[in-house]
Amino acid sequence: MTTQVTPPLASLLSWLRDKEVEYHVHPHSPTFTARATALAEGVDPHTFSKAIAVKADDGRRAILVLDATDQLNLKAAARLLGAKHVQLLTEDELKGLAPECDLGTLPPVPIWGLPIYADYGVNADREISFHAGSHAYAIRVLRQAWELEAAVVYGDLVRHDEDRIWRAPGS
Repeated sequence: MTTQVTPPLASLLSWLRDKEVEYHVHPHSPTFTARATALAEGVDPHTFSKAIAVKADDGRRAILVLDATDQLNLKAAARLLGAKHVQLLTEDELKGLAPECDLGTLPPVPIWGLPIYADYGVNADREISFHAGSHAYAIRVLRQAWELEAAVVYGDLVRHDEDRIWRAPGS
């Protein structure tokens, strides 16, 4: 049985060309996490960016971008979006948003009309890689060119060690 490999997303490649963002397409064995993709690509996982689609309690949607090694802090995301709460889009919502993408490979670009927010950690990298809408392809770009053309807004989005510490009520 042969598994069909989804090619890089044509609308992503068009967006990059139209915006004159220099890019390199990297084929790799199929992977299913950002960290595994970074390893398959042979790049530092801190320079592989994962895109997470969320919706705010008022219905607004956004794409959040973090290093592959980081975990999203939903409270921090809500603060950055000016919302009371945010939640991850469901699989059905993701399929409705970007049916041409393999599930979990949404590229962090505004081709779906959603604003792009990135964690400050992403800003530390000269180059970043991200999924190309496929489990078998990634894109490598200069971070500065990507952030300019994608109108990226930076903020604190990741869980920090102190977020994981349980505190007794009133302490």
